[in-house]
Amino acid sequence: QVQLTESGGGSVEAGGSLRLSCTTSGYTYMSYCMGWFRQAPGKEREGVATIDSDGTTSYADSVKGRFTIFRDNAKNTLYLQMNSLKPEDSAMYYCAASVAWGRYASDGNCYNPEGRDPMDYWGKGVLVTISS
Repeated sequence: QVQLTESGGGSVEAGGSLRLSCTTSGYTYMSYCMGWFRQAPGKEREGVATIDSDGTTSYADSVKGRFTIFRDNAKNTLYLQMNSLKPEDSAMYYCAASVAWGRYASDGNCYNPEGRDPMDYWGKGVLVTISS
């Protein structure tokens, strides 16, 4: 059974940093496209950062230069390092995985040959709150 478990959320002041972690079990996580998504109250969920099986990373324009997605294969863990945080980064952050071949990372999302991938598995999310 595939499980994704996020940790590392919290509250910080604007300009601060947080690192989110997503531990995975039940599949060979580095073989597929994985990423971080977020949803703020009253807004649609959006892709933040993704990494595919080739190690290609992608970011939403709003976080480029501030966030970094990376993984530790030995620990089966995906990370999101968030620097220079802004109040508009406040949201629930979710880890997700697409466990089919042929998925690739682009503009902070995972894509399949037909378009944006809906992702197969999701974590429960962690809350990130940035105060001004």
